[in-house]
Amino acid sequence: MAELIDGKALARQLDTETKAGVDALIAERGVAPGLAVVLVGNDPASEVYVAHKIKACARVGISSQEHRLPENTPQDALLTLIARLNVDPTIHGILVQVPLPQHIDAGVILGAIDPGKDVDGFHPVNVGRLSTGTGGLVPCTPLGVMKLLDTVIDDMTGMNAVVIGKSNIVGKPIAMLLLEREATVTVTHIETRGLPDIARQADIIIAAAGAPRLVRGYWVKEGAVIIDVGITRVLNPESGKDKLTGDVAFDEVQHARAVTPVPGGVGPMTIACLLSNTLKAARNAGAQIHG
Repeated sequence: MAELIDGKALARQLDTETKAGVDALIAERGVAPGLAVVLVGNDPASEVYVAHKIKACARVGISSQEHRLPENTPQDALLTLIARLNVDPTIHGILVQVPLPQHIDAGVILGAIDPGKDVDGFHPVNVGRLSTGTGGLVPCTPLGVMKLLDTVIDDMTGMNAVVIGKSNIVGKPIAMLLLEREATVTVTHIETRGLPDIARQADIIIAAAGAPRLVRGYWVKEGAVIIDVGITRVLNPESGKDKLTGDVAFDEVQHARAVTPVPGGVGPMTIACLLSNTLKAARNAGAQIHG
């Protein structure tokens, strides 16, 4: 029976550490970390994510601002808002919820955020820092994945890690973080040939393809550690209701050493790491001022 890696419990632990850091920063500098969350349009999933993030900020003492803009907001107007937030000394983190409406170029918007306030870690400067191992803010989901792995693996040196999915948000940054830990990393994608055979060689599998139950039991060798990043809403034929399903056929991989559940695995850690990144950005801003 595979060990269940409890993302909820680890997220609570990280939130406790973040709250202590926030309290210390307030005591030292009289400044609470500030996060601005920008939502354009009314995508239902984005609405839920934003609500969770705002609630989480309150839980650890981070001051939050919510900017809700209509679906037809011009790109220039969004850029103007970001420019204002970039110079606002009370805001240490800026998060623009994606996806954005089709008429807005997400690359332009994310690139306009001050890299020091880019708590999502998507700015090209932070991407470059990650790839060269020179600091910066790390994307929240990959950072959370590494913290989950750390609960079951003490040393990743020389381990075979297979990342399924090559997105800029998850797959590529996860590969960089695994390389920093001296793992041997294979990044696979939709055009990869012989994926089951590749996966069977893995000591660590990171499933981030957004394909429900893609990773089957016969793909996984005994003793592997699996982190399931995927989350898709699918119809449960038994109940007739939607349910959240990961990229891994959870019931088939119980011969693994450890696996994350969906939900309750990576998701809570993503939000916890967002809060941690906001605290880090606030500390960095204060250090520059006091330096």
